[in-house]
Formats: sequence, structure tokens, C-alpha cells
Amino acid sequence: MTASPGGEHAPGGDGGVTLASTRGRWVLTSAVLASGMAMLDGTVVNVALPTLGRDLDASISALQWVVNAYMLTLSALLLLGGALGDRIGRRRTLVIGVVWFALASALCGLAQDAGTLIAARALQGVGGALLTPGSLALVRSSFRPRDQARAVGAWSGLGGVAGAVGPFLGGWLIDGPGWRWIFLINVPLAALVLFAVRHVPESRDESAAGQRFDVPGAVLAALFLAGVSFALIGASGDSSFLAGVLPGLVGLAAGAVFLLVEHRRRDPMLPLELFRSGLFSAANVMTLCLYAAIGGILFMLPVQLQTTLGYDALQAGTATLPITVLMLLLSAPAGDLARRLGPRLPLCAGPLIAAAGVLLMLRIGPGSSYAADVLPAVVVLGLGMSVFVAPLTATVLASVDAGRAGLASGVNNTAARIAQLLVVAALPLAVGLTGTAYTDPDALDSAFGKAAWGCAGLFVLAAAAGFAFIRPRPADWHEDEGNTPHCTANMSVTSPPLEPGECGRS
Repeated sequence: MTASPGGEHAPGGDGGVTLASTRGRWVLTSAVLASGMAMLDGTVVNVALPTLGRDLDASISALQWVVNAYMLTLSALLLLGGALGDRIGRRRTLVIGVVWFALASALCGLAQDAGTLIAARALQGVGGALLTPGSLALVRSSFRPRDQARAVGAWSGLGGVAGAVGPFLGGWLIDGPGWRWIFLINVPLAALVLFAVRHVPESRDESAAGQRFDVPGAVLAALFLAGVSFALIGASGDSSFLAGVLPGLVGLAAGAVFLLVEHRRRDPMLPLELFRSGLFSAANVMTLCLYAAIGGILFMLPVQLQTTLGYDALQAGTATLPITVLMLLLSAPAGDLARRLGPRLPLCAGPLIAAAGVLLMLRIGPGSSYAADVLPAVVVLGLGMSVFVAPLTATVLASVDAGRAGLASGVNNTAARIAQLLVVAALPLAVGLTGTAYTDPDALDSAFGKAAWGCAGLFVLAAAAGFAFIRPRPADWHEDEGNTPHCTANMSVTSPPLEPGECGRS
């Protein structure tokens, strides 16, 4: 094992394995299966919400927690999970994450009530925080430099296939064997990962050996997100002061202490100096708005399709498939366009196109047809997302030194997930959807219309931020790299790709 110039220990005498070798194929198989397992889980849970509600007699607040318990622990621990892989080894961290994710998934599948399912989803998020950054990091650290671009491209493309298959498989499982199998299927998938990863070499960042884990930061971040989520979700029900307002106050206090701790630590989980870059700050503000809008509308749409239009789970799951297909086809050309013209145009036009798609969803209601009402809306939304996703990621990377691209992308990914967590907590309250009202077609249809207007407004706000704060061609845009990252094919429609700055490197 040899050390690379950056202190990185990678396998092989030439700095890594080759993509064409047997070991290289095992590395790619392990990474694709691991990321595909997490992506599959993410694409089907929203589709399963109406079925979960019926089978577990759950209120809307319980369904919010089914989504947010996972997102809370994932968001709070994502950066820590990446640091753990650098320290103890990417392969080891991936194995721990896969085993943890599989065990938590089994608990989800065996849950007999909403409370148990929510607790298991929180545990699942811990596994996801180890698994999500570990998959791409394993690819980047294992292959020799000349093969890294092709390896990450293959990982991205195959991950995109998992995203496309997810709605079909998830809907079939929910309508067939039952919703429990959307979680239980992770157990055999995890076994395949563990079989493949036996052939994968270990790698770690030796320069990280002297750094301490920012455990206080992770705990404070989790308290902040949990407190605010409890307050927002509790406010939509008949909660008392102790169940509603107090958690919110605790959460806000934890957020303030988190900023103080991160400012004073030598090795913080979130280096606040990144935000001294106006471009980085503006791009992350846009990320919060854009992914809140995406998370909000994709939380409400499957429920609207099933409750108001009478779709089954498979039909609801596949209804949004055009979004994934369009992003697979158009994200790379959009990245090329942003590289030639600068990011401002796509970061203004894309959100406005997406807003138009969401407003078209106002036509989705009782008596609507898929071809005339649902399909045009999801196609326009998918076009808008395809226009802005790659340029947004590239703008985040352009705002920092090349050596901090992975960290900047991890922060941006975390911001996207926090946006989704908060919007799922806040949206039902904002649109007046409480208790079991989501089972009433009339009440849900009214709430869905309000949600569509709110999410469209978030897209417009992001476009305004892009126009105001993103220069047509920022001075720190890395033209010399010559390759805007295009590994967005692997992303689910709920978050940007992790560490995309490495995708184009060779």
C-alpha cells in the first residue's frame, strides 16, 4: 500500500486499482449496491405513506416523523460519517454502515406501530450517514487516478438506474407483498454488498489521524433539528407547551450553541469560514429554497395521487418517473451550458421553469387524467430541475479552493437534506393538514393546492437569489478544470450528489 501525495493511502503500487481488473469490478459493484440500497429506500417511502397511515392507524404528524426521523439523524451525522471514513477506513465504515442500515431496515419492516417504525427510521438514518458518503469515497480512493473519472461515471450511471427502478419496485412491493418489504428488501441487498466488499481494498486519509471527531457539534446539530421539527410538527396537532413550544426553544438554543462551538473548535464539523465566500453562502441559500420546494411537493404529490385520484402505489410511484429520466438525460448538457455561459442564467431560469411545473400541478385533482394533467406538470418540473441541479453543484465547488471541494459539497448536501427535513415538518401545518385529514380527498385536495403555491414561491425565491447574488461568471469559477461536474445521474430527486467535485478529475 502506498501513500498518495495528499497523505491518502490507496491500494496498489500505482496509486490504485484499475477499472478493468477483477478487484476494480468488485469495488464498483460494492459501491453501486450500497448507494443503490440507500437510494431505493429514499424513493419509495413517500409513496408508501398512505398505506402506512392506513395499516398503522397513523396521523399526519406520525407520517411526518416516518420521513423526518430518518432525515434528522442522516443530516446531523452526514459530515461526521465522512470524517469517520477518512479516519478508520472507507471500506470499514461502509461495512459498518451497511450492517447498521440493514438491521434498522429489518426493524422498520417488523414494526407493529408508528412509534416503533419512527424509532427504527431514526436508527436507519445513522446507518445512512455512514453509508452515503462512504460509497463514493470508496470509489474515489480505490481507483488509480487515470481511471477515477470513468469509475465515478459508471457509479453515477448505475446509481441512476437504481433511482429509475425504485418507483416500479417500490410500488410493486407496496401493492403486492406489502409495505414492509420496502424495508425488508434491504437485508438481502446488504448481504450482496457484504459479499462484494470482501474483495475491496482498504483506504484512509493518514493526515486525518491527529484530528478529533466533532461529537459536540453533531449532538448540538441533532438537538437543533429535533427541537425545531418537534415544534413544527407538534404545532399542527393539539400539543401542549412541553410537547410543542419547549422543544422549539431548546432547538433554537442548541443551534446558537452549535455556531459558537463550531467557531471555536480547531477541527469543526462545519468550518464557518466557508461562509465568508459570498458565492458559497448564496449558493447554499438557493439550495435551502430549491430542495425545500422539491422535498415539499414530492412529499405531498404521492399522497394526493393516491387519496384524491385513487392511484395505487405503483401508479403513484411511477408517475414522477419522467423527472428521473429527464435528469439522467439533461444534467450533463446543462452542466456544459453553465460552463460556457456562467451559472447565473441556468440558476435563474431553472427554478422558474420548476415553479411553472409546480403551478401546473394545481390542475391535479378529482377527475384529472395522467396524460393531460399529471404528466405535463412532472415533465416541466423535471426540465427545471435538470437545468439548475448541475450548475448549482458546480457553483458551490467554484466558491472554494479545490482542496476543500469535498467538504463544500458535503456541506451543500447536508443543507439540502436539512431543507427537506424542515419543509416536511412545516408544510402540513402551513396548509392546514392535521390529524387524519390526509385521508379525506376534499381536505387533502385543498391542502395540496396551498402546498403547490408555497413550493412554487420557494422556487421563485431561489431564482431571485440567483439573480441578485450569483454573478454571470464569478471570478473564482474554475475554468482551468475544464469539466463541470456531471455526476448528477446518481442523485435521487431529493438531494445533490455527494462530493461531485471529484467526478471529472482524472
